Amino acid sequence: MFRSNGDLYFTDPPFGLPKSFNDPRKELPFQGVYKYTKDGKLALLTKDIKAPNGIAFSPDEKKLYISNTDPGNAVWLVFDVNADGGIGNGRVLFNATEWTETKPGVPDGMKVDREGNIFGAGPGGIHVISPDGQHLGSIETGVPTGNLAWGEDGSTLFITSNTNVFRLRLTTKGAGF
Repeated sequence: MFRSNGDLYFTDPPFGLPKSFNDPRKELPFQGVYKYTKDGKLALLTKDIKAPNGIAFSPDEKKLYISNTDPGNAVWLVFDVNADGGIGNGRVLFNATEWTETKPGVPDGMKVDREGNIFGAGPGGIHVISPDGQHLGSIETGVPTGNLAWGEDGSTLFITSNTNVFRLRLTTKGAGF
C-alpha cells in the first residue's frame, strides 16, 4: 500500500511457505508491518501481530488498518499514523473471531471507500466496517474471500475468493476516486 508521499507500507505473513509459521526457511521469528521510504530506508513498524496481512490507509492517511489473519484472533486493527510515518496507539477496530466458527475464512485483504468505511475480506465474504468500528453490513459470498479492488469509475468492487471473481456495482466509491 503506497502512501501519497511515495512510502510503501507492507506486511510479511508466511503464507507462501509450505509450513507457514513453522517453515524452517522462515528467516525472521516474527511477522512484521514495514515502511519502505522512497529514499530506500526500511523500518519495522510493528512485530506484535501474529498474522498481519491486509493493509489500507484511511482517506486522510491518519489511520492505518491491518487485518490479522489468525482464526484465534481474527480482527481488523487500526493504528494512528505519526507525522514521521510511524504508527502507534494500535487497537482492535472490529473482532470477527466468532464468525470464523461458522463462516469460512479469516480477515484478509481490504480497501477503503471515500467515506472511510473499510471493506474487508473475511469470514464468508466482504464486511463493511465504519471508521469507528461499527459493522455496517456484509456481502456474503459463502466461501473464503481473500481480496478486493475498486475498479472502473471507482464504484465497482471486484472481489476474489478461492473459486470465484465477483463484480459488484455500489453506490459508494473507493478512496482516491
